[in-house]
Amino acid sequence: MFKIIKTANYDELSDQAFNIIKNIVTTKPDSVLGLATGSSPVGLYQRMVTDHQQNGTSYRAVKTVNLDEYLGLPQEHPESYYSFMQRNLFSKLDIPTDNIHLPEDGADQTEQCRRYDAILDGLNVDLQLLGIGSNGHIGFNEPGTSFGIKTHVVDLNESTLRDNARFFNSIDEVPKQAITMGIASIMQAKQILIIASGENKADAVAAMINGPQTVDVPASALQSHPNVTVIVDAAAAAKL
Repeated sequence: MFKIIKTANYDELSDQAFNIIKNIVTTKPDSVLGLATGSSPVGLYQRMVTDHQQNGTSYRAVKTVNLDEYLGLPQEHPESYYSFMQRNLFSKLDIPTDNIHLPEDGADQTEQCRRYDAILDGLNVDLQLLGIGSNGHIGFNEPGTSFGIKTHVVDLNESTLRDNARFFNSIDEVPKQAITMGIASIMQAKQILIIASGENKADAVAAMINGPQTVDVPASALQSHPNVTVIVDAAAAAKL
């Protein structure tokens, strides 16, 4: 079931998303948050940091799990999702390092997937934050991904490589593979918050909400979740 919140612009979208996150953290200080990377949540994370610094909202008892990570980039690379999260959020909050969980690259990728599934199975995610790719992916679950899959390694689609090339010097530098929380794991969260901004997301948002439930649009799996809030700015909502 989708609750759709339309906002005029990205700033209002970020405000609305922050209000939801803050409510969860203040009502349940030991909540488990599923977090995302990319450009969509940056404004939300900025508001979380400002609120922590100005109002003292604490994340000391919060645990986090991230959706995905590139393969082939060292953690210290500025475009690794580990670095992204440290730069935009974790280093500016009072959350203990031991409470932070991200998928990891490793020589045995199958074992890394098992390791992350064990972490997810041991936690009960209160809210999973998602963005949506222009091709309808959530996490790095590309079109064609089974709705029943858990943490897995994925070959990134050409459209995803093009979308992410803006973060690198060229498309050739974008990693071709990633490790990602699977759709089945995402669906285990008690509540899902998906945010989308910009006209390049309008087709994907419309297909997620109004189209058929199909593996061709991974985000359409969310039609079966009982508690999904969708926050979209005017451009992303243009085809609803």
